[in-house]
Amino acid sequence: MKIEKALVLGTGMMGPGIAAALALGGVRATVVSRSTDGAARGEASARAALSALETAGLVDADKAADAAGRIGSGCDLNGLLSGADLVIESIVEDMGVKQELFARMDALARPDAVLASNTSGLSITGIAARCAHPERVVTTHFWNPPHLMPLVEIVLGERTSPELAPALRDFFVACGKAPVIVKKDRPGQLGNRLQMALFREAVNIVAEGIADAEDVDRAASLGFGLRLPAYGILEHIDMVGLELARAVCDYASKDLYSERSAPPLFTEKIERGEGGAGAGTGFYDWSSKRVAEVKARRDEWLIECLKRGVHLRGE
Repeated sequence: MKIEKALVLGTGMMGPGIAAALALGGVRATVVSRSTDGAARGEASARAALSALETAGLVDADKAADAAGRIGSGCDLNGLLSGADLVIESIVEDMGVKQELFARMDALARPDAVLASNTSGLSITGIAARCAHPERVVTTHFWNPPHLMPLVEIVLGERTSPELAPALRDFFVACGKAPVIVKKDRPGQLGNRLQMALFREAVNIVAEGIADAEDVDRAASLGFGLRLPAYGILEHIDMVGLELARAVCDYASKDLYSERSAPPLFTEKIERGEGGAGAGTGFYDWSSKRVAEVKARRDEWLIECLKRGVHLRGE
């Protein structure tokens, strides 16, 4: 599979960073929006992502400049589709909207073009339901922020061609990413299934009064979370031995949150207006805690990890 020209649909949190990553891989990446102004803003954001990588020392000036030269923008999706080898959609998480978009793209794109969604949770089988050629429809889920996070989840739908996954894996490796293949189209894909298990139990611990939010986060960050970049969950199980791991799992599982729904504390907080940082309070008081500072701390940590080659683990 040869990918030289790509379209990235959407100019929100994800699209521009995805375009920057593709451009670094040698692809001509066009950010597509419904308006000229929106497309221009998306292109500017993609260039800003490249500039941030250069400032951080993750790419040199020549490579950043070359990648910037491969980034463009536009708003004529119908016209642009005919020249695209790959399309990555990153628009609103609405099944009906995505189905309509993919049916339209399926009818207009070249027969050999790959149509991908950046959805973080919707079924790619469902998204492709109205396509005549669902074998070329696949999820390529980047993690936020996409210009820094190495992980890309390649999720196969029920009718996605199996040959597409290894070809896309090689492509994303060439773009400097760390792709994984998810062989079954299940809710939460791979990374979010793991993350949701943490979400559920973390909220349950606070609800049960076992520990405060600050200590839950500290235990995650400075306990098992600190070693995860060095070795994974299943490596840890193998190293301590399956008999011990099974015994601890048997003992603790009886007291873990096990309902087939989100812990009630979510709903209680939302109904009290404690919806998170945007509402000024959630599990933390955000009146004295700045979102921008937290994001900056996150990005600084990611940059340091990337400089140390953490994303190469297991290769």
